[in-house]
Amino acid sequence: MPEEAGAPEALEFRAEVQQLLNILAHSLYTEREIFLRELMSNASDALHRVQFEMLTNRDVFDPDAPLAIHIDFDSTAHTLTVSDSGIGMTHDELIENLGTIAHSGAMAFLKGLEEGQRPADIIGQFGVGFYSVFMVADEVTVTTRSYRPDEQAWRWVSNGGSQFTLNPAEREQRGTTVDIKLKDGGGADARGADAGEFASAWRLEQIVKRHSNYVSFPIYVKDRIANQQSALWRKPMKDVQAGDYDDFYRQLTLDSEGPLAHVHIITDAPVDIRSILYVPRALERTPLATRSEYGLQLYSRKILIQEHSKDLLPDYLRFVEGVVDSEDIPLNISRETVQSNRLMQQIQKALVGRLLKTLRQLAEERPEDYRVFWEQFGAYIKQGVAISQADRNDLLPLLRFATSTSDGKLVSLAEYAGRMAQDQKAIYYILGGDRASVEHSPHLDPFRVRGLEVLYLLDPFDGLMMQNLREYEGKPLQNVDDPHLDLPAAPPPEKQAESEAAAPDLAPLVARAKLVLGARVSDVRETQLLTDSPCRLVSTAGGFDRDLQRMRRLLEQEFELPAKILELNPRHPLVRNLARLVATRPEDALIAPAIEQLYENQLLLEGLHPNPAGMVPRIQQLLEAATRADPAVTADHVAEGGTPEGGTPESSTPEGGPAQAEVPTQQVE
Repeated sequence: MPEEAGAPEALEFRAEVQQLLNILAHSLYTEREIFLRELMSNASDALHRVQFEMLTNRDVFDPDAPLAIHIDFDSTAHTLTVSDSGIGMTHDELIENLGTIAHSGAMAFLKGLEEGQRPADIIGQFGVGFYSVFMVADEVTVTTRSYRPDEQAWRWVSNGGSQFTLNPAEREQRGTTVDIKLKDGGGADARGADAGEFASAWRLEQIVKRHSNYVSFPIYVKDRIANQQSALWRKPMKDVQAGDYDDFYRQLTLDSEGPLAHVHIITDAPVDIRSILYVPRALERTPLATRSEYGLQLYSRKILIQEHSKDLLPDYLRFVEGVVDSEDIPLNISRETVQSNRLMQQIQKALVGRLLKTLRQLAEERPEDYRVFWEQFGAYIKQGVAISQADRNDLLPLLRFATSTSDGKLVSLAEYAGRMAQDQKAIYYILGGDRASVEHSPHLDPFRVRGLEVLYLLDPFDGLMMQNLREYEGKPLQNVDDPHLDLPAAPPPEKQAESEAAAPDLAPLVARAKLVLGARVSDVRETQLLTDSPCRLVSTAGGFDRDLQRMRRLLEQEFELPAKILELNPRHPLVRNLARLVATRPEDALIAPAIEQLYENQLLLEGLHPNPAGMVPRIQQLLEAATRADPAVTADHVAEGGTPEGGTPESSTPEGGPAQAEVPTQQVE
């Protein structure tokens, strides 16, 4: 207490403290409206403290005063007033609280800020957040009266300069009032601009609802309550109805539909968490799109700290909506940024664990709803498998695939593994751009014959996922284009001996294909695996990034397809006839385009063709040859040197013969 209780005191800020005030008021916060959040937080803390005091002490000044916060303004006078009926302050407490930053450690505090250190002991104290008010104020007056009956009221006045004054004051009620003379413009930058917007009921209510909606005490703007007060996530689960969760979700997201699932988390150890998380039914954004507004709402003691916190969940769960409130969250000096430390990792681990458990329960108990989830968010789960080593085992049960035998039903890896053939050595998968393409893929020929199931991987992310998912429960995952497939024995084909006897020598065709395709293929060879398809492309042993080729083609402008092996089926009519044509008339002009078309057909089926429209002129050339051929003449007749009826050998070359016609006709189909 001063020696003369009625005399005003003028106290000097130290030079370095004035510098610190400038940082607090003009550099620390991202938005000017934050000042009101800080004042609401201070008022709420004061109300909590007096509430706690009255639990054990009835000797409190003005004990019947309603616990509330009042905001008033005068747009004509350019003033704003925030008052509470909280704990109040004595003379010494006023100096300590509003002068915390004026302690002898101020220079060390400044140095710590410059070095990026966290001044933990100051976080949440009245003196730091309070000074954000100078972003909008030319002058601030604080009038306060302590809860202690024998203490008088005091008035603190500052314009954010080098001095503040203390005077005795008259105040009939317990608590604190902050009177703000708003800036009226003329500043050199946006922070010094006119602050008249804050003398508006609509603007003040908007800020309260955004940042302080769940403060436990009523916040009045003029005479109307502006905040909701009750935070659903802090209620005991037994007191929350199912409809309450859906209503809060709609309020939070403005989504007209309810969520697919929610999880209510209340924990005290190892870290304090109060949270409600939601899985939406749909999300218009795609995993490849840049989504700047994702993230959970982060609260500390029911005060909004970050509207879109991206640190609480891993990136692959960015579709999740919800709120997280924790008194343990380590905040920086402005309370706008969360410090990255072990505690945040514990919070994230707890949230992720509960979310993934909820998704597994959804898959087991409500498979139809899980199918909806997978169609909307399956790519995100695959991304998690690809990038999160820590969560991979928990994510694997969530994976779903269409398969070659599931008739459109989505299958888990566990279901696939449970019905593998007795002598099956691997889990097989095929990559493609769409279901129609993979269903017509020649790679499936040997699997159909053997009755083996193949996973359909149709998303661009699938290739990335398979780079990191090499086995499941000890069973390797193998691409069907592997050049060294080790498959169970197949049943013998009908008339095998007869077909082998009729098979032509493919050596000339193989040599010609190598010449035509050049460096685009690493080799051309026969294969006995194919049944219904004329050829296929397989990767070379240790082929570079083969699972990533489709994604790279989408993302890289200069993508070059690695050379693959072209395998020919000697039992297919198209390959037989083409082989005979090469052997008997190697100069035929349609041989090269037919080989090109065979090769590019496979690129198209695998979703790797760089320019499908470029095939059109060649297809037209082959069709023209086919339409000029005489269908009464067999391909074998022409291959043996015959000519169409009424024609001459010259007219059958290069485009007249039915042998050439059969090549493009087969491809058109």
